[in-house]
Amino acid sequence: MSREIVLFIAASLDGFIAKEDDDLQWLEDTEGEGDAGYQDMYQTIDTVIMGKKTYDYIAKHMVPFPYPDKKCYVFSTTEKGSNEYVDFVNEDVVEFTKKLKAQEGSKIWMVGGGCLLDSFLKENLIDEYIITVTPHILGSGIPLFKEKKPQIDLKLVDIKRFGQFAQLYYKVNQG
Repeated sequence: MSREIVLFIAASLDGFIAKEDDDLQWLEDTEGEGDAGYQDMYQTIDTVIMGKKTYDYIAKHMVPFPYPDKKCYVFSTTEKGSNEYVDFVNEDVVEFTKKLKAQEGSKIWMVGGGCLLDSFLKENLIDEYIITVTPHILGSGIPLFKEKKPQIDLKLVDIKRFGQFAQLYYKVNQG
């Protein structure tokens, strides 16, 4: 059985995950409720994967490192090796991920960002989409979904409200 990859991410109502300068202040200023389901999702995973820009943002803005108890991979074309928290991956994103999915373990959280998500969508590597919509229309920024993706049919599993956030939970429709 293949491990599942979950996308747990927040986006503005018009579909942006960050402003063009990677600013997330609009997200942090939103009135939420609790942790918007974060801990529930976090307990289902044992592996975290992300792109280098996302890792750099997390390393700069989230001290201490937020995922010390999970295996963490960062896809990078510049960084090599590992540090106390992450292993940098210089391999093909799709091939590495397919090998990772075939290993024993729990779910894998695809944290972001936009370029890595784009690669995952083109290959339909995501099994669950948990998208938290914020009450913002940013007008521009880094899009959640870039253009020219294959059609992926989803099944709505749940909808939850966390203060001003609306969370949509979908699974890929297997047929």
